[in-house]
Order: sequence, then structure tokens, then C-alpha cells
Amino acid sequence: MMTECTSLQFVSPFAFEAMQKVDVVRLASLSDPELRLLLPCLVRMALCAPADQSQSWAQDKRLILRLLSGVEAVNSIVALLSVDFHALEQDASKEQQLRHKLGGGSGESILVSQLQHGLTLEFEHSDSPRRLRLVLSELLAIMNKVSESNGEFFFKSSELFESPVYLEEAADVLCILQAELPSLLPIVDVAEALLHVRNGAWFLCLLVANVPDSFNEVCRGLIKNGERQDEESLGGRRRTDALRFLCRMNPSQALKVRGVVVEECHLPGLGVALTLDHTKTETCEDGVSDLVCFVSGLLLGTNAKVRTWFGTFIRNGQQRKRETSGSVLWQMRRQLLLELMGILPTVRSTRIVEEADVEMEPTVSVYSGLKEEHVVKASALLRLYCALMGIAGLKPTEEEAEQLLQLMTSRPPATPAGVRFVSLSFCMLLAFSTLVSTPEQEQLMVVWLSWMIKEEAYFESTSGVSASFGEMLLLVAMYFHSNQLSAIIDLVCSTLGMKIVIKPSSLSRMKTIFTQEIFTEQDWIYRQLCETSTPLHPQLLPLIDVYINSILTPASKSNPEATNQPVTEQEILNIFQEVIGGDSVRLSQRFSITAQLLVLYYILSYEEALLANTKTLASMQRKPKSYSSSLMDQIPIKFLIRQAQGLQQELGGLHSALLRLLATNYPHLCIVDDWICEEEVTGTDALLRRMLLTSNAKSHSPKQLQEAFSSVPVNHTQVMQIMEHLTLLSASELIPYAEVLTSNMNQLLNSGVPRRILQTVNKLWMVLNTVMPRRLWVMTVNALQPSIKFIRQQKYTQNDLMIDPLIVLRCDRRVHRCPPLMDITLHMLNGYLLASKAYLSAHLKETAEQDRPSQNNTVGLLGQTDAPEVTREELKNALLAAQDSAAVQILLEICLPTEEEKAKGANADISLRTAQSVIPSSSGTLDKEVEDGEGSLLCNLREVQCLICCLLHQMYIADPNIAKLVHFQGYPCELLPLTVAGIPSMHICLDFIPELIAQPELEKQIFAIQLLSHLCIQYALPKSLSVARLAVNVMGTLLTVLTQAKRYAFFMPTLPSLVSFCRAFPPLYEDIMSLLIQIGQVCASDVATQTRDIDPIITRLQQIKEKPSGWSQICKDLSYKNGSRDTGSMDPDVQLCHCIESTIIEIINMSVSGI
Repeated sequence: MMTECTSLQFVSPFAFEAMQKVDVVRLASLSDPELRLLLPCLVRMALCAPADQSQSWAQDKRLILRLLSGVEAVNSIVALLSVDFHALEQDASKEQQLRHKLGGGSGESILVSQLQHGLTLEFEHSDSPRRLRLVLSELLAIMNKVSESNGEFFFKSSELFESPVYLEEAADVLCILQAELPSLLPIVDVAEALLHVRNGAWFLCLLVANVPDSFNEVCRGLIKNGERQDEESLGGRRRTDALRFLCRMNPSQALKVRGVVVEECHLPGLGVALTLDHTKTETCEDGVSDLVCFVSGLLLGTNAKVRTWFGTFIRNGQQRKRETSGSVLWQMRRQLLLELMGILPTVRSTRIVEEADVEMEPTVSVYSGLKEEHVVKASALLRLYCALMGIAGLKPTEEEAEQLLQLMTSRPPATPAGVRFVSLSFCMLLAFSTLVSTPEQEQLMVVWLSWMIKEEAYFESTSGVSASFGEMLLLVAMYFHSNQLSAIIDLVCSTLGMKIVIKPSSLSRMKTIFTQEIFTEQDWIYRQLCETSTPLHPQLLPLIDVYINSILTPASKSNPEATNQPVTEQEILNIFQEVIGGDSVRLSQRFSITAQLLVLYYILSYEEALLANTKTLASMQRKPKSYSSSLMDQIPIKFLIRQAQGLQQELGGLHSALLRLLATNYPHLCIVDDWICEEEVTGTDALLRRMLLTSNAKSHSPKQLQEAFSSVPVNHTQVMQIMEHLTLLSASELIPYAEVLTSNMNQLLNSGVPRRILQTVNKLWMVLNTVMPRRLWVMTVNALQPSIKFIRQQKYTQNDLMIDPLIVLRCDRRVHRCPPLMDITLHMLNGYLLASKAYLSAHLKETAEQDRPSQNNTVGLLGQTDAPEVTREELKNALLAAQDSAAVQILLEICLPTEEEKAKGANADISLRTAQSVIPSSSGTLDKEVEDGEGSLLCNLREVQCLICCLLHQMYIADPNIAKLVHFQGYPCELLPLTVAGIPSMHICLDFIPELIAQPELEKQIFAIQLLSHLCIQYALPKSLSVARLAVNVMGTLLTVLTQAKRYAFFMPTLPSLVSFCRAFPPLYEDIMSLLIQIGQVCASDVATQTRDIDPIITRLQQIKEKPSGWSQICKDLSYKNGSRDTGSMDPDVQLCHCIESTIIEIINMSVSGI
């Protein structure tokens, strides 16, 4: 019908609107051909008596008459109106009755007598009344046949409606008949009859144009009587075309007509055609065309009847063997494809991005992004195509599939609409995997999916909404790995917002891509860790352990390469990026603390398992990558452990598992003192400090602190005020100030800095040590290096300090006399000594198999069979022992007063004098000495000595072998009073003193006896008595074997120790006195031939032994005797005899005083 009416002129929308509104001015502007079509109505308006008697209508009527006055055809229409329509109606009624009685096929007619010629010729020769009868008779015949056809379409050939010469006259007659005989010729029935004749649409449009108020009635009647599927029959197509012509004539009612189509569920092609005809240029605010909205509403609406009806239209349209361009379905698909191609990125490289291209400049992309104004329309198009294919069964052509894939894999901007678009594209790929048919298309999809994974975080941070497609990717990967395909189908349908049929078998290729290319198991586990929150699932820790085992152990012996890959360092850093230094600790975190703790557990467990399986991996010739030390340095382990401590209920066994791993791999982070300090920082005191926190404390910036430190030489007040405020902050809030605090420590060593500033710095440092110990230690060690002009200071790293912990003690010497900073230094030293042990143990395990070949070669050459592993372990232990003993020796050396301090008289007696170690004096002289000595102890040296003694005590308790090694090495004897009294664990030396005395070196024997003398005073125990008795016996034995020179060198420093033995254990008095007499006698015998002055001494010694009660008389004569002696004698034996005499007298005085 569309083609048969192409040469005919239809009523224009302008003319129809003028007729509707009776706009005479607009009617007057019409051309003659346009006006000719409307003459039946205009002539009737001009001749018939109007109901409107207003002046305005009278004026309009005159204009109409003036308009019609020059048209020739008006006369024929006037003649038609002059007929007796009442008589005509009666004859028509009689004919209807006759036909009903005789049957529709009867040739009898009351309206028209026997025709001599054809209808066209008869019409030409007839007058107006007969013309009316001819048209009426033909029309009634068609209407009767329609009523008898039971819905079956037929085409009636009629010369009257086909002759191009008389079309206009026939149309005039038709319009006059319907207007004058409305009860006989209902306009809907007439419209229905016109569908069965040629040019019926044209006649229908003219009829409705001359009766404009009947437009909606005619359209509704045609639709209601129409077919459910219009494109399947000739009648349906003719009906659709006729309605399309009507709506073109009155486009304002096209959408209303379309609504009737959907309401009646008839003529689906008409609904689409009307949308294509009248709404191509009409778009919504978001750019989505009316075609997309209409078809989407049909398929995705809640009316199942409408959905089924339109789906049938799509399916039936595809079943036709050859879909021509004239079909409505083809036109719809073409229009949709054009809209889709119109929003695709115009510049798009066909080159596929490989992994090697990742290093390209980040601002350059080979993929042009989808424009922001097109994102909503693109999402609507994707949902529409999903509905067409999933609900209506549309099978896309190759061109459609290619363009759809291009759109789905385009990259939208990071907006909420962009997030929605990515989610829809992803689900469409899952639902319709047949869209990907070639390897190039598959690679394009894989690259796009990889892009989704990488861009998830950026989309979430930029768009301001949770990037749901990231969660969806993780969930789909999990379902693919667990083969839960039905869950994937449910997820896709839920996201697309439609229930579509997806065969599980169609997901097989996507499953392969996800599990082997996009989301391997490690990716899935990594995503699981990233998305975790409290309370912790009990299976997560076993999952991590199994994953670690899958990295180290192949899944099957036949395929040793079938192992998972560890999480990359960059992925780990992404998890911790919010807590790696700076103010970011206080910002809202993208990853929860649970995720960070789980990743920390994974790292520590992985490194531990790697070391434990070193030999196995070496035998398999596999070496999984270990995480670098720089990565571990960036992870705030202590801060995370501290956070976990407050979440133990929610974390299950994670906290205890982390503590175990920490104690094994990072013992320097498990120092007991630190835990105690942390309790103080996080306890009630911390709560009170928070209550005292003022706005001033928060307002001080690190820059202000730096400026305050710069003015320390002239102004101490400002820095003190700022630091006092900083003490009110929490440990994490202090992190930004750490670098300023440590970098200025060196200038605090200058003279004149108040002790309060130093103590406050110490306090702040200890608080920071609870959250960032390793980084803090490195900064502090570098800051306290000695300042040497013209020499650039070396910047040590964490690894440097673990390899050589003694670097800590190579600090500015002024630190040795600054107790607050020395306390910090000792804390770091202890930590790095522990770290070094763990580092060397790990290094030994890592390299256990690397050196085996060279060791075996050495064994073969030397002909020895030493076990290399035992040797390596012994070397490690020896290195650690040497390292620890070196640290102790350096610390003991620091305890010695410098020459300057000796000159000033500071710390004249470095022994820690106690009431038990001071011999009472009746004269009170010694009491005064004690008071003077205690006054001299109030100095920096004494405080540093106490700090060092505390550390040495901890080291001796942790490893008694260190104490043994240090004392076998020996140290200055003047430090013995300090170490014995200041280190509580020195009593363990009693266990190895017998072994030390038995050493062949004279110096070690002397040191052992001197050490024992102080231990006996400090620990007067039965064990001490037995060791002291052994020492006396050894001294007696050595008396008989030593030469004169060695005798002098041995007994001169050890004789004073005998006084301490007697003071601690009076039962040794007899043995010691006998030993002293023996020594004197040996010395006297050596000098007997040289001088006789020794005889009186021997005589006095004998008297003292036999009559100790006469000691006072000897003491009175002592000054005389000594004055008469040859004090200037250089004879060693003479000097030794004098020392013996002094020792005996001191023992006697001590004994009598004790009584």
C-alpha cells in the first residue's frame, strides 16, 4: 500500500491541523492541490446552517466562501449536497436487506439498476445523484463482504477506487456520503472497507481529513480490528501502512496511537514504524532515543502479555527467509545499529595492548574513551540488545555483533554512569559469549577485562560510588573457580534487570578465560583478602596457608610447573598505601585493617615457608621469589600488630598467629620493654592525656617544630612548649613529626640544652617506637652520627644496621654522656642485635644449598668428611657471639671515665658503694668518705653506667654464654665494682670462674680472682664460699710453681682480694693467713742473701699469726716500722712482702671491727 500511493498527494500535517482548528487563515495559505483534498468539508461548512452564530464565525464563513469561490470543483460538490439523502438512505437500507436475504453474492441492486458499462464509465456519464448511488453501492458491497469474511483478508478490485482520473471525484462522493449518512456508513466500518481496495489509504486519509474529529476513533477501530502480528499477512501490512499515513497526517497523535497499539497488543510493526517515522529526531535529556525507550519498555516492562507479544514479533520477523529492507523489523535494527555506531569512539586503535606496553606513558591510551554524554545512551542500548537477544530471541548479524563488542569494550569516564556501563557490558559478555567469535575479538575482551581490574580503584575513588563491577568481577571469578555457573547466571540476570535464558555450556569459554588468563587462583585469593572485614571468617587463614603451599609445591608430580604465583610486591604496596608514612594514617582507608593484617600474615607465613622448604625447592630446582627487604621496610608491622591487639575478638586467631610469626622472624619487634611501654601509651594515662588535649597541640605542624629546633641555641622555651603539647598526641598522630624530631637530635648534644628537653625528646621517641620502630631507628642512627667537617656522613639503611648492629655505637661521643639519648641508643642496639640474629638465621637457610657443591669439593680435596651444615651453623653462632661480646666490650669501655672526667675528679670511685661494702670505722672517717662518694655519683656518667648495666643484665639473662665469653675476654678491673653491683645477673659468673681460674694465662687467673672477690661480697652464698676456697688453694699451688717475676705479677693484684674473701667468709681466715705467711716466707728466702731487713717483717708476720690479740700494738708501731723500711727498694720480693703485711693487718682490723 505504501508503494501504490506514492504518486498521490496526501493531506499535509499543516492542512490537517488547520482543519482541526478551523484556522481559516492557514487554510487560505494552502495551495490549490492541497485545498482540493479538503473541499467536501469546506463546502459543507459554507452551505450548512452553523450551530455557531457568533460574529467571528460569520466572518470566517465569509472567508471560506471567498476561498471556495474560485475553485471549479466546488460546483460538483454543491450538486452532490443537493441530493435527497433521505430517499438514498431508504434505498440503501432496502438493498442491504435484499442482499442479506439473497446472500452477499447476489447481483441484484436497488441503488443501481443494470449497468450498461463499467463502473468508471458509468461514473463518468452519471449525474450527481447516480454517482452517489454508484459509490454507495460499491462501498456497501465491500462492507458486507468484510463482515462475512470472519477476519480473513481479501483484496477487492474496484475500478471506481482505482482509476486515477476519477479518484478525487470518488473521494468527494465518499466524504459526502459518510457525512450525510453516518448511521448507514459508520466511519470505522468505512475505514475498514477501504483497506481492501487499491488506494484505500489515500481515500481513508481524505475521509478522516474531512472529518478531523474522527481521527482517534478511526485509529482505535483499525487497531482493535487488526492482527496480533501485522507483518505476517497482507492485511496486516496494509492496515499498518494505512495507520502510518494517518499518523503522518496528524503526527501529534502518533504516540497516542502507539499507546493504543501496545494496549491492544495488536500490530507491533505499527508501533515500531510510528516510532521510526515520528520520533527519530526526538531525544530525551540523557540522549536516549525514543526508539530505544519504546522497545526497551515493551521487553523490560512488567506486562508479560506485552513482552510475549512483541517477542513473537521479533521471532517471526527473523523466521522469514529473506528479510527485506521494507520490513519494519529490518528498519528498526538498522536504526538501532546506526545509533550504536554514532556513539562509538571515532578514534580507536586496532592494536591489542600487550603486557610489554604497560611501560607506555600513562597519559597516552590506544583506546579512546566513551564520551561522557554518550554513557547513559550506551547503557540503554546495551540493555535493549540484551532484551532483544535474551527475551525476544534476536540473532545479531556479524555487523551488529562486531559493533556491539566494540561498544562493550569501550572505556567510559569514571562516573557513576560509567560504573553502571562497565557492569552492564561485563554481564552482557557473560550472557552472550557468542558475540566473541574470533581470536582477535577474544583478545580484545581479555584486554578490556584486565583494564577493568586495574581501573576499579580509580573508578571508585573518582566516581564517588562503590565500583560494583570490581566486586562483580571477584564474585564471578569465585563462582567460576567453584563451578557455580547457576550463581553466575543469577548474578547476570540481576545486574541486567531481566530474566533471560543462559545455557551453562555457553559459559565454558568464559570460565577458561577467567580461571586461566584473567582471574587465576592467586588473583581470586588476593581479591578475597582485599575485601575482607570483621568478623574474620575462620577459613581465611587455612586458605592462605593452602595458597602458600600451592606456590611452593606443584599440584602434581607430572607437571612440576603447575604452581601458583605469589602476590606481587606492587599489589601488596597497594594494600598498605594508606598507612605507609605521613598523614595518610589518619585518612579514611580504602582497605580495611583486616585486609592489611591478612596480607601481613600472608607475607610472614610465605617467607617462613620459603625458608623451611629451601632444601626441597633446591632439589626440585625451583626458587620462588622472596619479597625484597625494601618492601618489608615499608610495611608498618608494629603499627598493624598494635591495631590487631584491640580487635582480637573479631580477628579470631589472627592476632596470636601474627605474634608467633613476629617472634620468629622479627624478634626485635617483640622486645618486652616495648610491650610494657605500649601498655603505658594505650592505657588509662593515654586517655587522660587525650582529655587534656587542646587545639594548640593539634595546631603545631612539623615545620613549626623544625623552626623551634633551629632556635634552640638562643631560645629553649618554644621547642619545649611544642614538645609538651606533642606529648598529648597519640602515637599515630606523632608520625608526621618523627623525621623532624630525629633529624635535630644531634644539636641537642650541645652544651646548655636543658635536661627537660632531652627527657621530652626521649619520651616522644619511645611513643613513636610503638608504631614505627624500624623506620624510626634508621632515622635516629643517621641523625646521631658524629659530625666531622669535610667528610660526608653515610646514610645507613635497615639492611646495613641488621648486618652490622655495632654501627649504632659509632655515634657522636657526646651521646655517651647524654643519658636520655644514650637510653635511645641502647634501645636501638638491643633491637638490632636481635634483628641481626634473625637475619643471619634466615640467610643461613636461604643459602644452605647454594654453597654445598663448593663445600663438597673442599672436603674431597682435603680428605675430610666434616658436615658442612654443622660448620655453617657454628660459624654463624661464632659470629653472633663475637658481635654480642664486641657490643658489651664497647659499652663497658663507655662506662670508664675519660681523662677529662678524671682530672675534674668526677666519679673518683666508680664502684657502687653500698652499706654492705663499706667497712665501718669507729672514727667515722669512712662514713664521711661514703657521703663524699655518693655526692660524686650524681652525674651523667653514673646515669649512663646504670643504663648500660640494665642492658647488660638483659643480655646476660637472655644468653648466659655472652657473660661467660665477655669475662673470658676480660675487661679493666676497675670496672668490676660497677659490673658486680650494677648487673644483678653477675652471679652466673660463679658457674664458670673455676674454669676461668684454670686457664693457663696469668691475666685471666688474676681477673678471675678479682672478679670472685667482688662476687663474694655481693653474693655471700655457699657456692661463693666453695669457689673462694678453690681460689685460695689455686693461689697456694701457684706459689710453688711461679717464677719470681710471675709471682710478683700474680700476687700483687690478687692479695687485696683475700681481704674480701675474709670479709665475706670468716671461716677462710686460717687458710688465707697461712697462705700469706707462706708467700712471705717464699719471698724472704729469695732475698735472704741480699738484705737482712726482711727478717723483722717475717718475725712480725709470725707474731701476728700466733698472737692476733696483739694487733693493736703492731698497728701503733706501724708508722715507725714503715718509716724505717727501705721504701725505695725496687726488689719485687721486698715489695710483695710489704703488700702481704698490709693485707694481713687489714684482715685483722676487719676482723676486730666485726667483733
